[in-house]
Amino acid sequence: MKLSDYQAKASRTVQRPGQELPDLAVHLLGLVGETGSIASEYKKLLRDGPAHLTAKSRLREELGDVLWYLATLATKLDLDLDDIATANLTKVTDRWRTSATADLFDEDCPTTEQLPRHARFTFATDRDQQTVTTRLLLEGEQVGNTLTDASHVDDGYRFHDVFHLAHAALLGWSPVLRKLLGRKRRSKPLIDVAEDGGRAIVAEEGVAHMVFAYAASHDYLRDIQRVDTVLLDLIRSSVGQLEVSVRRSADWEQAILAGYTAWNYLRDHDGGSVLIDLLDRKIIAE
Repeated sequence: MKLSDYQAKASRTVQRPGQELPDLAVHLLGLVGETGSIASEYKKLLRDGPAHLTAKSRLREELGDVLWYLATLATKLDLDLDDIATANLTKVTDRWRTSATADLFDEDCPTTEQLPRHARFTFATDRDQQTVTTRLLLEGEQVGNTLTDASHVDDGYRFHDVFHLAHAALLGWSPVLRKLLGRKRRSKPLIDVAEDGGRAIVAEEGVAHMVFAYAASHDYLRDIQRVDTVLLDLIRSSVGQLEVSVRRSADWEQAILAGYTAWNYLRDHDGGSVLIDLLDRKIIAE
């Protein structure tokens, strides 16, 4: 049976067909109540184990009641259950499944305008009596400016360029790295301005800072397997007009976790070497 067919038949059994607030409230409270009934039946199954012979049939019944309330609420709210189900599958796929393939955004550009497909960067730390600084090197040449933590505390933010390397490796995207390497796509003026220009650079730096604030309250993501969906939604919203918007939330989560694995290594060892591979979508610190 199609969900839309079920919805139509369920609507014929509604005892309060109105759409006023009390009519909606009855169905909302019914949905909440039936959800609690499922939890209650499962509690009995945990308590009684195999002796709870009717567990499966009872859970089937309670899940059916939840489905009925869900369908009738959808009808009252002028929503289609088939559309709800399709939209939900799209949402959970975006959240939990990384892209099977990820075409690079600069594949049709000259090699000099492409992010390096394979590269090994070095984070070199320099110390004196007053400051600690980090330089990013590629093949022995410094890339970008010498960085400090720019903070009252030594929190390792001077290694934050590794996050841009992670974005490049796992998302195929990093306007910041393009600028540092001099690989902006100047052969495509509109792309150069809209995707590789100042606004995109600020967006990426903003994402890095936002995630860093989140990570600071989660032990810098050590032994963390998932990040909050709210954070991923904020990131997707902040880059919504950029080419990277086609990447899934799951892709972003993977990039964040891989970036922090590398960052934690650099912080623990006060520097190190970082290999990025855009084709295999990986970043390794050693």
